[in-house]
Amino acid sequence: MKQVTNIKYPPRKSDMTVFTSGKILFDDFMKEIKLAQDSIHILFYIVKNDKFSKEFLKLLQTKAEAGVEVRLLVDRIGSKNISRESIQELKKSGVHFSFSFKPKLPFLFYSIQKRNHRKITVIDGRIGYLGGFNIGKEYINQGEKLNPWRDYHVKITGEGVKDLQEVFLSDWVYDTNEDYRGTPAYFPTLVPGTQAHQVIVTNGSHLEQTLTRLIQQAEKKIIIGTPYFIPSQTLFQELRSALARKVSVTVIVPEMSDHALVKEASFPYFRVLLKEGAAILQFQRGFYHSKVILIDDIICDVGTANFDKRSLFLNSEINCLIFDRAFIEDVKKELAVDIAESKPLSGDSLSSINVVRTAKESLASILSPFL
Repeated sequence: MKQVTNIKYPPRKSDMTVFTSGKILFDDFMKEIKLAQDSIHILFYIVKNDKFSKEFLKLLQTKAEAGVEVRLLVDRIGSKNISRESIQELKKSGVHFSFSFKPKLPFLFYSIQKRNHRKITVIDGRIGYLGGFNIGKEYINQGEKLNPWRDYHVKITGEGVKDLQEVFLSDWVYDTNEDYRGTPAYFPTLVPGTQAHQVIVTNGSHLEQTLTRLIQQAEKKIIIGTPYFIPSQTLFQELRSALARKVSVTVIVPEMSDHALVKEASFPYFRVLLKEGAAILQFQRGFYHSKVILIDDIICDVGTANFDKRSLFLNSEINCLIFDRAFIEDVKKELAVDIAESKPLSGDSLSSINVVRTAKESLASILSPFL
């Protein structure tokens, strides 16, 4: 069964809310799950094996036992810590469970590298969520190191929910061979909202083209929030071209890192961009996991894709382009907080002699497609 291909859905009208706090998001998220009447379809890259994760899984069990159809799809690598006991309990309660991207022959090496990095929830076919948060204690600011956690997630009601439903069901059939994409109950009639947006689905290709078009149309400013900045050569050159035509370019990244070498992989790009006029900001208050792009205050991109080669060329991702002025104003306020909580990275700090950093940069350059 072939996975859902790269899709650019038609423009839709929905009502949307942006969340940047995991505590606030998951209060809303759990409340909507408790109210679910018919179906709960959830895809996360990461579900941990901690107290918060177990509470989440227990809620799904409770809903399934009450007669609500529950489907849970998680990435094989990202959610490797879910215990066998938890999976057995889910299934015993009636939850339909599957891992994404189980290794497949004959392309074993490629399938091992693939990740379903999407985060999608659809409740009763009428309420949807997508964005950067996963399920684990760090996402609600209970982590030992990466705390507090800063991220962007969107709640959608209206026309756009049917696109999220279609993507979830397409991923489900790819991993289980169970095809429910034509089930009318999953696609109720939806009342259009007021906010224009467009869902973009990518699977290791075409994301580069989407981001290239966004950067090319910028006339005044580009703000990129990302935990990992490892762009393709094409995107790197497009940012340099934007700077050359006097577009303001700001990149917000975390100061602290959650993976080895990802900071060092970004330094060669930062040296050039800083020299050519970009502002590189390192977020100070906890860990910055946001995936957000703002172009000229007229287009905003929020989703699951990082600004790195893995998201561009390997991962399955889902992003949402938003064109609504009121939503963009909300995002601008959140980005203003991000900027206020960040410190500028200077070119001098990256130019000083540092043997260890240089060695790490060399290794990171080799491994950058897989970081």
